[in-house]
Amino acid sequence: MPTDPATDRLEAATAAVELAESAVQRAVDVQRSGPGADADQVVAYDLAHAASAAVVARSMLDYATRGPLEADLAAAFVAEVLVDLGSRVAGREAAWGVDPGWSRPAAGFLAESRSPAFLSGLCGQPGPTHLDEDFELVRETFRRFAEERVRPHAEEVHRTNGDVPEEVIAGLAELGGFGLSVPEQYGGFASGSESDYMGMVVATEELSWGSLGIGGSLITRPEILTRALLKGGTEDQKRAWLPRLANGTTMAAVAVTEPDYGSDVASLVTAATKTDGGWLVRGVKTWCTFAARADVLMLLARTDPDRSKAHRGLSMFIVEKPRAEGRGFVLTQGSRRLEGRPIDTLGYRGMHSYELSFEDWFVPEANLVGGEAGLGQGFYLQMQGFENGRLQTAARALGVMQAAYDAAYRYASERKVFGSPILDYQLTRAKLTKMAVTIQAIRQFAYRVARLMAKGEGALEASMVKAYGCRAAEWVTREAMQLHGGMGYAEEFPVSRYFVDARVLSIFEGADETLALKVIARRLLEGPR
Repeated sequence: MPTDPATDRLEAATAAVELAESAVQRAVDVQRSGPGADADQVVAYDLAHAASAAVVARSMLDYATRGPLEADLAAAFVAEVLVDLGSRVAGREAAWGVDPGWSRPAAGFLAESRSPAFLSGLCGQPGPTHLDEDFELVRETFRRFAEERVRPHAEEVHRTNGDVPEEVIAGLAELGGFGLSVPEQYGGFASGSESDYMGMVVATEELSWGSLGIGGSLITRPEILTRALLKGGTEDQKRAWLPRLANGTTMAAVAVTEPDYGSDVASLVTAATKTDGGWLVRGVKTWCTFAARADVLMLLARTDPDRSKAHRGLSMFIVEKPRAEGRGFVLTQGSRRLEGRPIDTLGYRGMHSYELSFEDWFVPEANLVGGEAGLGQGFYLQMQGFENGRLQTAARALGVMQAAYDAAYRYASERKVFGSPILDYQLTRAKLTKMAVTIQAIRQFAYRVARLMAKGEGALEASMVKAYGCRAAEWVTREAMQLHGGMGYAEEFPVSRYFVDARVLSIFEGADETLALKVIARRLLEGPR
């Protein structure tokens, strides 16, 4: 009896994923019995990324069951994951606990699924998202907003290092973009169901397709503060701040990172000292994006001077401030000062990042998140916001990748070299296929993570999708730029903006190395034996 090619391909892809998972688990076992992630950082870093890739590949197997095209796309992606894993293992088999020929059982699958003819034949078929009607409507709504209201400003803001246009902020507020995670009882649109997280992912991708700097990132900061307030804010604080965040009348920025500590949050030194009626903040924060335009800062500060308490001595504050100019600012409260020095960046423009210097800036007692019960809880509240922020950053990466892919495919269709459109060449077609399947795989995994987080799960997976998706965005945008040839290096084509914007994604919301070593690898080693 003849077999179904799609079924055969799915079975082979499943076996390949199991092979990858087995290699990852063996490495976890070796690392557990050895010096651990901190001592063997090179292997631990590769292990974190390999484990992330394997989890994305596993989710792609579910996508493969939806039809023959989906099965082909899944096979192409799984094959690349296995090849990447092989490059990480090569020469370090002992550290991974595998034999040199560990991947030999997948040789036939790899030969078929990495065949140039197979890959080039899939070009132009990125596959359906399989969103239901409600989320497809969300996607169409935010895509239209990105097309009509965001993209017309994107290039000018990037080239002039300008500010986010107020009409974009007002339009997104009118659309309800700032209230996607705010519960309905506080003036938002969140119902407490799975749709809250899914809606956020879908909307963020489309806004980022319009522009990372003035689109997708606009809803990230209020999202982080919203999650922190929902986790640990008092009822009065929720009623005071959430409606204003939802309708866009209060825009937020996040002030966590410090110059000497980067992602080492537990070592922060910016201090909040008790005074009559509130707190005085003194210290320096850096990489505070959107700080000038923001009405409030979500500030993490040390309220217990005993540094030995590390993250247990940190508390969170909502710091109110006037809006300021985007080129730098000095604000005062009598003799007290808050100064913002802009940090010029090669991409991700519009939002603007700042180094902030607080000189006894006064914060009312009512703005300590959680009140008295919130003392020492700031780190945990911040992590609540950042875990969701990592999923949202993966969605931002998706939008940038999709924009780059669309631009590359369009250019390849129009650009002729040696008498033919470059889309006709096998190498171009294979590259575009690999770009498309990578985007679709990360998108499907992001949807899965959204469903997990809606159930109160998925913290590790959120870190994985962020780590994998943001690294992939660098590769996809690089290839899109390359397919433009010399014009990709010219500023008249937006693909150069996608490339420099993508570079920031592996740095913020948890630098790639810290995320891999301190979060993903550590949690893998702490998992069930």
